Amino acid sequence: MINNLMPLIMFVALFILLLIGIPIAFSLCLTGIIFSYFMWGVRGFSLMTSAAWGTMNNFTLIAIPLFVFMAALLEKTGVVSDLYDTFYKWSGPVRGGLAVATVMVGAILGAVSGVVAAGVVGLGLIALPEMLKYKYDRKISLGSVMAGGTLGQLIPPSLNMVVYGAITGTSVGKLFAGGIVAGLLLSVLFIIYILLRAFLNPELCPALPLASRATWREKFKSLKNVFLPSMLIIFVLGSILSGAATPTEGAAVGAFGSILYGILTNRLSWSILKKASYDTVRLTTMVGWVIVGASFFSGVFSGIGGNRLIMNIAMSLPGGKWGVLVLAILFILFLGMFLETVAMIMLAAPIVSPILVTLGFDPLWWGLVFMTLLQVAFLSPPFGFALFYLKGVTPKNIAIEEIYWSSLPFMGLQMLGVILIIVFPGLVMWLPNMMG
Repeated sequence: MINNLMPLIMFVALFILLLIGIPIAFSLCLTGIIFSYFMWGVRGFSLMTSAAWGTMNNFTLIAIPLFVFMAALLEKTGVVSDLYDTFYKWSGPVRGGLAVATVMVGAILGAVSGVVAAGVVGLGLIALPEMLKYKYDRKISLGSVMAGGTLGQLIPPSLNMVVYGAITGTSVGKLFAGGIVAGLLLSVLFIIYILLRAFLNPELCPALPLASRATWREKFKSLKNVFLPSMLIIFVLGSILSGAATPTEGAAVGAFGSILYGILTNRLSWSILKKASYDTVRLTTMVGWVIVGASFFSGVFSGIGGNRLIMNIAMSLPGGKWGVLVLAILFILFLGMFLETVAMIMLAAPIVSPILVTLGFDPLWWGLVFMTLLQVAFLSPPFGFALFYLKGVTPKNIAIEEIYWSSLPFMGLQMLGVILIIVFPGLVMWLPNMMG
């Protein structure tokens, strides 16, 4: 009886360690160590060395440090301020225009970096003060920064898509193709919501005063700020989606392109290059430890019968495969309230994805649903990472509780996007299918 309950006890132990405050990577490793020793003795530790070795030998994961370096360098060479300046100048007469500009800049940032922290922090430092300056509703302002900043999770190049593809064997290139459509779908939903709220209540998001609006000459002159980032997007995603380069090779193109961007804008210096390299090592190391810890945890969980237990529970649910799908979505949403997204992928994907594929769901389509749910996780109280990224750069008079409340309408829009993808799978599948 105890052995049958061991997988559930293992999950409970993991959450206890997280509540105590132990970092996620070490919580995963420690839980795996305790349960492997309890079940198999010292020889169970070989699973950990296998997890570390497998991580080091996964070629697809090499894309992670390259994309992180690309994002860090672009952030430090001012791409966020350049893009926002352009959209700021074009949005003047539109009610809610600054919030719309924030979402659009977030979408473009997602396509040139793929790192959520860079998007949320950059927009929080640049876009949020402008919206507050012009008396925008604080909840819409905060929500648009979080929603726009997290589009980098979905619009490629996405680090989480690289990890998911490496773990499940799903084509990263096709995930990227579907992610473009899914990210644009959410962007449209966010923009419609902002414009509708501004139309119904003009005081929430007023148009810019006449004195603050740019002239037509200034507007057209600002378009040069979009040219180089657009070229970088075309070269990186074009090389991957056309099949000319693997995601890892495309990441190398992006890293090289970010250096060229800094040179052409006369903003690259040894100090910036050093800081970007340091940030890359720090973030990549954190991701690596999470992957190793989660691989070890998943190996032990599967070894003590966890996957079999989950499969038996899933097959006994009412509603057939759709009941299992709903349970899988609820499971991922629950994990998103507490865990970092890479850890969620490493924990949930090996358990949930094979079950859904066995039941007949398309693995690529489910991967895109999974990725969209991860974007919801970034905004999910109490521990959604975007909430704390934004809190770190907001004025002191904005409490974390206000950020929580601001995230809820945009979480609802994200879930509407998930529902649309489930009901109309062709929305996100047409572009990957064109790749053959």
